[in-house]
Amino acid sequence: MSRVPLSAPTCELLRQVRVLDPVSQTDAIADVLLVEGSVVAIAPQLADIPAATKITAAAGQILAPGLVDLYAHSGEPGHEERETLASLSAAAAAGGFTRLTVLPNTQPPLDSPAAIAQMHRDWPPGARLQLWAALTRGLAGEQMTELGELAATDCVGFSDGQPLTDLNLVRRLLEYAQPLGKPLAFVASDRHLHNHGVAREGPQAIQAGLPASPASTETAALAALLELVAEVDTPVHFMRLSTARSVELVAAAKARGLPVTASTTWLHLLRDTTALTDYDPQLRLEPPLGNPRDRAALAAAVQQGVIEAIATDHTPYTYEETTVAFADAPPGALGLELALPLLWQEFVASGQWSALELWRSLSSAPARCLGTPPPRCAVGEAAELILFDPQPEWVVDAANLRSLSGNTAWRGATLRGRVQRLWLLSS
Repeated sequence: MSRVPLSAPTCELLRQVRVLDPVSQTDAIADVLLVEGSVVAIAPQLADIPAATKITAAAGQILAPGLVDLYAHSGEPGHEERETLASLSAAAAAGGFTRLTVLPNTQPPLDSPAAIAQMHRDWPPGARLQLWAALTRGLAGEQMTELGELAATDCVGFSDGQPLTDLNLVRRLLEYAQPLGKPLAFVASDRHLHNHGVAREGPQAIQAGLPASPASTETAALAALLELVAEVDTPVHFMRLSTARSVELVAAAKARGLPVTASTTWLHLLRDTTALTDYDPQLRLEPPLGNPRDRAALAAAVQQGVIEAIATDHTPYTYEETTVAFADAPPGALGLELALPLLWQEFVASGQWSALELWRSLSSAPARCLGTPPPRCAVGEAAELILFDPQPEWVVDAANLRSLSGNTAWRGATLRGRVQRLWLLSS
């Protein structure tokens, strides 16, 4: 039985909590002592705790590193009716995300140092803000931004968050960005093959009578981007992968030693084209939901680490914007407050994945994709932690959501599992 100093100042002890740390592969029941925002002891039992220590019985709950979201959308500035910075930060914290990486498609877009600085100034307390700076001016896909000037800001990397159609421009971006030491993220999609499809090509799209987009919309573009990476050798992250063939292409690229990482979204892991029979506009995504084979391949790839990370791609819209026919709906849905409980129940509670596999894909792996140190649940680390209880039930409604918008297919549903607390030193 371990002992801790009696002179410790402001202390909190979590009794018999389940400790997860994917970096050290720790999954154990322990007592955890936090002193003034740092983890000072983790042991099967801790004794001789100062009388002033706050003691919390945490059996059945999970203490783990905060989650890291690779890409999300902000309403503010430009569409504050969808989401403000305050509601976005609150939604992230409520969902267990201690780091939130926002895409540059605000109005005005994040394509200048001034825009980056303003966003950071306006960000409220809560989850830590990380920003993708735009690759092209005005996100128009035509002219490069001043990458060197943007790299001198505290942006975390570069992405337009949407497909680039000019491969010559992509090659130049790879060349110019290589010495800057910040990640680039691309969306693989050939707009000509896409042909305004709103569902992945296959039997379900035919049955639903929805305009279809073939898998080659993604895979043809991905293959071309991989060839450019092979030539220029600049590290690249591929966002929103959605097909089984994309998994094969990324696995082959990694086997060749190409400097690539990849992510998919939580919704592409939980739903596929069989869910489109109700024509729910909240499941209108870009890229579209895959076929059942795609979803199975994505889940296996995440478990194996071929796809490193799961992103929320949190995309708020107002009620009026989504109360339309499926094909007319804007693509995207909420994710920050729903991803962890739904993924836990689907994959961990069912026994398909270990808890560490899920946490790796939502925390340490996304941080590494961004080239940043991952949050830890380990002695000597500043607290960047969440306490997650997988048991309590709650209803997805306006009273329980921090986001201003409610565009989710789970609206009105009862979920199990919720973040109880968040620790973030110097948030």
